Amino acid sequence: MKIALAQLNYHIGNFDAITAKIIDAIDKARKNGADLVVFSELCISGYPARDFLEFREFIDLCEQSVQKIAAACTDMACIIGTPTPNIKRNKGGKELHNSAYFIANGKVQQVVNKALLPNYDVFDEYRYFEPETEFSVVEFKGRRIALTVCEDLWNTIENPLYITRPMDELIKQNPDVMINIAASPFAYNHDEERIQILTDNAKYYKLPLFYVNHVGAQTEIIFDGGSLVFDANGDLVDEMPYFEECIAYYTLNDDNTITPEQPTTKKEQRQSDIEQIYLGLILGIKDYFYKSGFTKATLGLSGGIDSAIVAALAVDALGAENVMGILLPSKFSTGHSVSDAEALVKNLGCKSETIAIKGVTDAFENALHTQFEGLPFSIAEENLQARSRAVILMAMCNKFGYILLNTSNKSEAAVGYGTLYGDMCGGISVLGDVYKTQVYQLARYINRDREIIPENTISKPPSAELRPDQKDTDSLPDYDTLDTILIEYIEHRRSSAEIIRMGYDEATVRRVIKLVNTAEHKRYQTPPILRVSPKAFGMGRRMPIVGKYLS
Repeated sequence: MKIALAQLNYHIGNFDAITAKIIDAIDKARKNGADLVVFSELCISGYPARDFLEFREFIDLCEQSVQKIAAACTDMACIIGTPTPNIKRNKGGKELHNSAYFIANGKVQQVVNKALLPNYDVFDEYRYFEPETEFSVVEFKGRRIALTVCEDLWNTIENPLYITRPMDELIKQNPDVMINIAASPFAYNHDEERIQILTDNAKYYKLPLFYVNHVGAQTEIIFDGGSLVFDANGDLVDEMPYFEECIAYYTLNDDNTITPEQPTTKKEQRQSDIEQIYLGLILGIKDYFYKSGFTKATLGLSGGIDSAIVAALAVDALGAENVMGILLPSKFSTGHSVSDAEALVKNLGCKSETIAIKGVTDAFENALHTQFEGLPFSIAEENLQARSRAVILMAMCNKFGYILLNTSNKSEAAVGYGTLYGDMCGGISVLGDVYKTQVYQLARYINRDREIIPENTISKPPSAELRPDQKDTDSLPDYDTLDTILIEYIEHRRSSAEIIRMGYDEATVRRVIKLVNTAEHKRYQTPPILRVSPKAFGMGRRMPIVGKYLS
């Protein structure tokens, strides 16, 4: 049996485009002699469709797409993922299932519903779907297929999260092969975890395993592809490309061995964490603009490393002709900040404008003269500068149709080192899940072949330049120390006491964690953040704003 895995990029709710893309992939697979082509979880609706799933018309449109696809699949079979009505609704439960349709001879032959519904981190499936409790294999061309949906294979033997394992039930029916359709989001450390879990399943059940994943970005959530094939010993047969659409073909032989038509990616060639972050952010920017109907981006260029990285990523994603960098020097900006930004623009070939903000901030300060008279210069005047820049950037967006890219990094977002309605503005936050130390690694990666990010931008001490001789370290620990504490607290969910026991200075740890918790109100008002880590700010980390607990 020849099996095709279709690793595609879907646009949530764009039913005409999704249907056409799937039918095109079926046609390609047919011409290549495939018996079965497999698509990913909830490919018909796009993932995550969230509260679109609460609209009856949306579910009806999903079913209409299914019927068009079935009509195009007459002399072969396909597996697609779609939301479906819960036909046992009269007995209680949620209105929908997260389903896999097995289609052959122009009809839906069998429906397999997802049993294990994740409700952690960015996942919210139990909000919408009813879990399945009955399991049956799919029979096709003399083979018995154990068909499962994503999380149904993630309930690992060593550390079960759920009380049931669908494969434990399916294995009783003597399947020949496992097929898993998934929507598994990207994080820079997730590829190895994913491979290990699927390896464990293939070994434990002693069956070959075909796994197909989404690729593409849906606002903040990025899908990296990396679809996988394992033999019955748990050995990796093939690893499809990351961050790319493609279709790959495999022959499942009579003895259940697997022959790839053309192996696509070898395990030892997998990208480093920084390369994955780089590719993920480019895909995130590209899809945010394309799927939202936008083409042009702008951002403030300060001469600092964060804005330089965002500009370089935007140029790679959208093309230099579609990126406008705006230099917004203040009375505190150093000469090298302007020259570094100008050098970046030259290296990137993007467009730029220079608009000094001194006159704008002077006007604000003059308007507030009576109220501020006799009081020392403080954060109020600093924030007036940041908000003056935001007013100009948003005016340029409104006038010329740009979308503003936010340039704040995760370290700053974590401790509230940013100005609401100032440098925290934007349509999408590019670096909001990238720590400052990772930003420097990204700079070196971007400069791997030639200097794009000016060397002075990388080497100079970071500064907001909102007062004379300001340095980030005036307000924060050095970033190596800060980021290590943040990772322990945010990613690893360790308390201050645990982090202190690891050897970190107690006063520094308590100060950092207090900054993180008291800045929660700021993060609620930030743009969506492209998720590249296992624990990003946003829907994957839900904290109360007014909570007293400070760890």
